Amino acid sequence: MANQKQHCRGLGLVGLIAMAFASTLPAAQPAPRSNGLALTPPVGWSSWNNFGDDINEQLVIESIDAMIANGMRDAGYVFVNLDDGWQRHKGARKDHPLEYDPKKFPRGISYLADYAHQRGMKLGIYSGPGQTTCAGYTGSEGHEAEDARMFASWGVDHLKYDSCCSHREAPKEELQKIFRTMSNALMSQQRGIVLHACHCGWGDIWEWAGALGVNHWRIGQDISDDFNYPGNREQYYFDVLDQLDRGVGLEKYSGPGHWNDYDMLIVGLDGKSKQLVGTGASNIEYRTHFSLWAMVSSPMLVGADVRKLDKYSLETLTNKEVIALNQDPAGNVAHKVRDDGDLEVFARELADGSHAVLLLNRGAATATMTFSPRADLQVPMDRYSIRDLWQHRDLGTYDIPFTAEVQSHEARVFRIRQLSTSANGRSVSDAAEQGSVQ
Repeated sequence: MANQKQHCRGLGLVGLIAMAFASTLPAAQPAPRSNGLALTPPVGWSSWNNFGDDINEQLVIESIDAMIANGMRDAGYVFVNLDDGWQRHKGARKDHPLEYDPKKFPRGISYLADYAHQRGMKLGIYSGPGQTTCAGYTGSEGHEAEDARMFASWGVDHLKYDSCCSHREAPKEELQKIFRTMSNALMSQQRGIVLHACHCGWGDIWEWAGALGVNHWRIGQDISDDFNYPGNREQYYFDVLDQLDRGVGLEKYSGPGHWNDYDMLIVGLDGKSKQLVGTGASNIEYRTHFSLWAMVSSPMLVGADVRKLDKYSLETLTNKEVIALNQDPAGNVAHKVRDDGDLEVFARELADGSHAVLLLNRGAATATMTFSPRADLQVPMDRYSIRDLWQHRDLGTYDIPFTAEVQSHEARVFRIRQLSTSANGRSVSDAAEQGSVQ
């Protein structure tokens, strides 16, 4: 104490004031961590929604082969993710080690990772921060560093870390601790592994997960195989429009390396999922769902059986022009720029300076919708070209607002580019305008 008093006397009045002020400042916060992965949202397939824990080596290999044969891989679907059920044991981790099931995966997880990598794809796996996982298999609690080393040694590229909503009432500090622990364990490995924090959107996870090095996190509860079910099925599941509405206002938390996750794609499930509730959606509704997920930069993981997709579903899932919006390197997220009741307009700027615009009709009847770059996008476009990304067709150049008919539950998606003009106001021919229909 005497030494402290002597030190204070030596500081003088100014020093004492500075010291007192400094003591009121918040402690310096550690810099956010980043693993440098998922600079665009992960795109691929996940086993759970259609197969639950009934998975095995043959299914995974057949799914990889199917995604190559049907064009999904070449369209960008590179992740093949095992969900719950790959583990050997059911029961608490204190009673069982975490091992793969040798009956389901006789050649091990490394074999599947090699099989995927040799074909230009990636393998994902599943665990959780509890003693058990959602389906009752052994979890990673207390063994995070050990499990991270094991996953890396197997060649795994993605980890879905699922709290199974078991920590719903947990304080944020506890949630941050469990996801930080696994994030740190993964980052300690030489192999980069994308981390998905699955916590149903509770605990305001979007506010803090990115700073922990998490690459994507669920913003809501599980999706159902419905486009617009009244209320929440079983007071829990969100349909497509529920998930969309959940993300409005959360756009600022999403960007390269850290994404709001609106849950898996339901395209192709057709109400026949072995795990997911819901009666299915129409082709138009599934296509709208796909368009919306692309626009809001959500990870796009297909839950259907990719070996049995019908022609329409496959055409939906492999639309490279729409997928390009999701994978745009700028990583911007579409905002709702106009809300006219059942008629909504979403838009985002792309890396090359063009804009993507989506017209959504939530209503029960076909409607005429209009958008104006100046009024809706706050962009001074006096002349612009427009391309329909589902028709794969240039629609011409405009110097007035654009108008289109939109069917019930349909989303029409366009890419618009500003056209330069000469002093006399006439359009100057450029690469963006070439090929457009006058």
